[in-house]
Amino acid sequence: MKKLIQTIRNIFSIEELKTRILNTLLLLTVFRVGTFIRLPGIDKNALDLMNQGNPSKGLLDLINTFAGGAFERASIFALGIMPYISASIVVQLLTVAVPSFQKMSKEGEDGRRKMNQITRYLTIAITAVQAISYIINFQGTKGDAILPGISPSLFMISSVCILVAGTMFTMWLGERITDRGLGNGISLIIMVGIISMLPYSILAEFAHKVNNNGGPIIFVIEIVIWLLVILSVVLLVQGTRRIPVQYAKRIVGNRQYGGVRQYLPLKVNAAGVMPIIFAQALMFIPGSISGFFPDSDTWQGFVSGFVDYTSFTYNFVFFIMIVLFTYFYTAITINPNQIADDLKRNGGFIPGVKPGRATANFIDSIMSRITLPGAIFLGFVSIFPAFAIIFGVNNQFAQFFGGTSLLIMVGVVLDTLQQIESHLLMRHYDGLMKSGRIKGRSSTGGAISA
Repeated sequence: MKKLIQTIRNIFSIEELKTRILNTLLLLTVFRVGTFIRLPGIDKNALDLMNQGNPSKGLLDLINTFAGGAFERASIFALGIMPYISASIVVQLLTVAVPSFQKMSKEGEDGRRKMNQITRYLTIAITAVQAISYIINFQGTKGDAILPGISPSLFMISSVCILVAGTMFTMWLGERITDRGLGNGISLIIMVGIISMLPYSILAEFAHKVNNNGGPIIFVIEIVIWLLVILSVVLLVQGTRRIPVQYAKRIVGNRQYGGVRQYLPLKVNAAGVMPIIFAQALMFIPGSISGFFPDSDTWQGFVSGFVDYTSFTYNFVFFIMIVLFTYFYTAITINPNQIADDLKRNGGFIPGVKPGRATANFIDSIMSRITLPGAIFLGFVSIFPAFAIIFGVNNQFAQFFGGTSLLIMVGVVLDTLQQIESHLLMRHYDGLMKSGRIKGRSSTGGAISA
């Protein structure tokens, strides 16, 4: 306890770190307040009664979790930050597939600015489509919550404009957190939305077990299993394969440089949570399109397997997409040729491997070997909530037994703690732990780009 108090004192004795923490908390508070501001023209009491009588299920429940409850409350931030994530995915895919985007990505700061601008415009387009789908679905399922006397067309136009503005403002908050706060703003906004639902989920599961089946003993067992799952996710995020690197000796004046052995850490999950977010954003597409065809039995039948995250179809497709996206994102973030060139330029080499192309091939083969088990484990963790539901866990709490929610929470918390520890170590304070160092995803590009 004394160590914890001293660490907190050290954190707030660093003026820059204290300012960044306060800025982050303030901007996240603004986001949370916005999730409770409803769209104009909606009767709050009527909507609350409808939500209690007919809570969101399937993929809509997952979307609501990401938005921190804003989706169900018909908030101005109902669509959250996911349209921006979808736009980022499209731009990154274009960077790999389209030569003009590849050229733009290599133009330094100017190219990055152009790509960010394209991402913003694409975010507006995606948000507009999702907003129209959301309002059509809302009018069809919860139309009685709209105040009488309001024209449906007027409600549609005003709500779509507000939802687009809400998503763009959320994106702006994320960028401000990244610039002036602590950690990656977009990741933190997603995490705050998810973690805000955790207390309600735990209480709902406790009430479900006490009142219906199992009693408090089963609830305690579930909590223990949940903690073990969290531990396995931490191991997945932190796991590395260290490749020994030897540096040649150099004599400069009276000093000797190099001649020591260091290690090149290659993460088992170099892509971080990005494969999960990529796959999840794409899995939202069928549900968004279905909002345009609420009366089409054929389309609704096709989409039903993709909007129920406990179905075999959803989990099978989700698992395959995560494995593929893990390889894809690892390929675009880890460049063996560049690593080999950097080692050669600095006089480093891997013992037993020739510098240059042989080193690049060796690193590439190691990455291929460790990425496969990492991708498969990541896929299984992602679909674990479906198994939790099968074994009787409440739908709300089951989302935290792995899946996108848990992986994002663990990854973002580790990233943020790593940044705090970096500030402490840079000013010669002790880290957050007595032994060892916290390793996040930022070193491998696992955080979401803002």
